[in-house]
Amino acid sequence: MTDASPRRVPVLIAGGGPVGLAAALELAHHGVRSLVVEPREEVSWLRPRAKTTSARTMELFRRWGLAGAVRERAALPVAWSDQAVFTTGLLGREITRFHGCFGLDLAGDDLVAEPGQQIPQPAVEQVLREAVARSPHARLLTGRTVDAVREDGDGVTVTVAASDGSAEQVRASYLIGADGAWSTVRDAIGVVYEGTADERPNFNIVFRAPGLAERVPHGPAVHYWVLHPSRPGLVGRLDLRDTWWCIAQGVTREEGEADPLALVRGLAGADVDAEIVATDPWKAKMLLARRYGTRRIFLAGDAAHLNPPWGGHGFNTGIGDAVNIGWKLAAVLSGWAPEALLRSYEAERRPVAEQTIAEAARNMATLAPELADPRLAGTDAEFAVARPAVAEAVQRTKDGEFHSLDLVLGYTYRGSPIVAGDAGGRLPHRWLAPGDSLYDRLGRGFTLIANPSAAGAEAGAAAFAKAAADHGIPLEILHDPHAGSLRLVRPDQHVAWTGDDPAAPPEILRRAAGHTD
Repeated sequence: MTDASPRRVPVLIAGGGPVGLAAALELAHHGVRSLVVEPREEVSWLRPRAKTTSARTMELFRRWGLAGAVRERAALPVAWSDQAVFTTGLLGREITRFHGCFGLDLAGDDLVAEPGQQIPQPAVEQVLREAVARSPHARLLTGRTVDAVREDGDGVTVTVAASDGSAEQVRASYLIGADGAWSTVRDAIGVVYEGTADERPNFNIVFRAPGLAERVPHGPAVHYWVLHPSRPGLVGRLDLRDTWWCIAQGVTREEGEADPLALVRGLAGADVDAEIVATDPWKAKMLLARRYGTRRIFLAGDAAHLNPPWGGHGFNTGIGDAVNIGWKLAAVLSGWAPEALLRSYEAERRPVAEQTIAEAARNMATLAPELADPRLAGTDAEFAVARPAVAEAVQRTKDGEFHSLDLVLGYTYRGSPIVAGDAGGRLPHRWLAPGDSLYDRLGRGFTLIANPSAAGAEAGAAAFAKAAADHGIPLEILHDPHAGSLRLVRPDQHVAWTGDDPAAPPEILRRAAGHTD
């Protein structure tokens, strides 16, 4: 719903990019109202930095019924390509390639409920905006910014400013700061980033080049890495028409803006005809907020962490933040969890951001300039001599960038105060029938998965059901004849506890709901 600002709202979200919108949709998924405040009236289409929506993010979109809508908006169908090609130029000689990149080849595989999707971030954002507009629980207020924040024992007072200079105060029980790298919310609570920046410059270009695709000799690919000593970088398609993106590595703002067409032609390796649509200079940052919030204010997405783009983790990590804090705020506001549950947000999500930043930094250690042997630009004979060693170096140093499902699907909340024992990972997925995912059977609260033929499973399920009823905690029982141990699954599809003999179901369930004091 798009509407005027209410004076009171359970949750106010600063920032209506993908992370802020995702937080609103997660709250709405649980029937909790929120207001999203966003300065941009429309989605910004000219700088589509994020292009990879991971398999895990697509699974989370599936929970909201949006995975299909995201795929429908994608200009590149999921089956179009799962390859990354390393060349001397877009129209040049091939050095090596990777297959099965970014989990794009997993449709129908038991490993995931949804494969990854190549789609520019603005297209994802538009789908999320439309979903918010349809929701009776979420409101998007554009043309406004969060100007000031004051927290007290009962809530948060937020000053919302309009572009015409007017302002109003909104009272919220909780505030999510999803307002990006220059977060007003983060500054308001006195939290600083820790980390470093890479001083090597990069220059993004979006361009249109009719007929270019037909000239590419390497076939479809999600990335074309150009390992040319004088013009290293990346190129890729934004759609199946004529729109492309490229990253010229080692190019400053001044150099790029002086002649972006020359950069495009350099990466192509030919004098292609191209129209420059947009440019965007940047440097990679590896920054992590020292804290993820206070009692009533929480940071998510770029406000909490900045990742280098190599590997495609930054945007996806932010969606994970939104779901994690979203279900927990909904639980507290719905009255079935104590406020102590919210302390687990930082305990669970900050280590994930540390992992993704570290992985992206490893990917960043070897970029196109470091791999560009001068002999690759020489004669056919010189290229043939250099190619084997360069190909081996590429496969050795870049494989983790394109095959990162261990991180995308394998991060765990083990050690969280609300997770018991060795649990904490994502529930292993399985297809029950074509199109029928195990995840589709999970409840919006907790779900206990039990094998009805396993010894003690029925008694254990009955004990959990009684504990849930006694304590007002939403729980559904899912009978699965293929299940092993009992598994208590959280609203975010992570496992809170697993075992064969639940000695104390009330304590297990209460801990998972945040009763840790």
